[in-house]
Amino acid sequence: MFKGSIVALVTPMLGNGDVDFPQLEALIDFHVREGTQALVIAGTTGESATLSPAEHCDLLQKSYEIINQRLPMIAGTGANSTAEAIELTNCAKSSRAEAALLVSPYYNKPTQKGLVLHHQAIADAVDIPQILYNVPGRTACDMQADTVAELSRVANIVGIKEATGSMERLADIKRQVRDDFSLLTGDDSTTCEFILNGGHGAISVTANVVPAKMANMCQLALQGKAAEARAADAEIAELHRLLFIESNPIPVKWAVSQMGYGELNLRLPMTVLDEKYQQPLRQALQACDAL
Repeated sequence: MFKGSIVALVTPMLGNGDVDFPQLEALIDFHVREGTQALVIAGTTGESATLSPAEHCDLLQKSYEIINQRLPMIAGTGANSTAEAIELTNCAKSSRAEAALLVSPYYNKPTQKGLVLHHQAIADAVDIPQILYNVPGRTACDMQADTVAELSRVANIVGIKEATGSMERLADIKRQVRDDFSLLTGDDSTTCEFILNGGHGAISVTANVVPAKMANMCQLALQGKAAEARAADAEIAELHRLLFIESNPIPVKWAVSQMGYGELNLRLPMTVLDEKYQQPLRQALQACDAL
């Protein structure tokens, strides 16, 4: 079971758009030192939507070699095409990732039956642990709790990243899935309450910049130390807010570059953080000792 603070890692890029592998290595080393529990490579925060399949697979393979079994690696392999998702999930298996993370198909708005058939097809095609990812604010498709429950009966579907931020949704899912099914949030601002209400951890954007603080908060919440966990969360609450002041990963990519991990480069259609948000985010990073 995946637990604790899992980083949805940004992908450092050079000015020409190529992956900056030396800076990726530096970032991975940083997270190993800071107590992160696992890394998601080539997830949506890692700009997976703008990577070609060949680039995506190369990033997974080289990241696994850099990580060198120091942390579990979860590979982002979702796509709005089932065939492409199977191709990328095969790459995840070939790269020896511990699991694949599959965002719900975006734009084409499948029905709940379509979601079941999509994920069943990938699970049948590739024998690797798979984590569902529900983020309706980005996909225009909301995977309902009953659908999660049905998919949880597939042996190699082992968890969900549930990003609605709804404690009611968490309770509904938890009531219906097996006990060893990982319940992870993708909503940083409600992570503390998510874990205190029975979740197991987070796949986090905020943890890119304050991994030790995020890991500590998650561990306190997992231990049921509610007051301490909430106090730890309050220290980074402004970061939770400002890291989503523009579309992810625009703010976090800017923040990571300010911390010295690579140049400030994103692939279009993502753009650099608007200047009016840069000083507030810089102040929040300084307040949390990230700069």
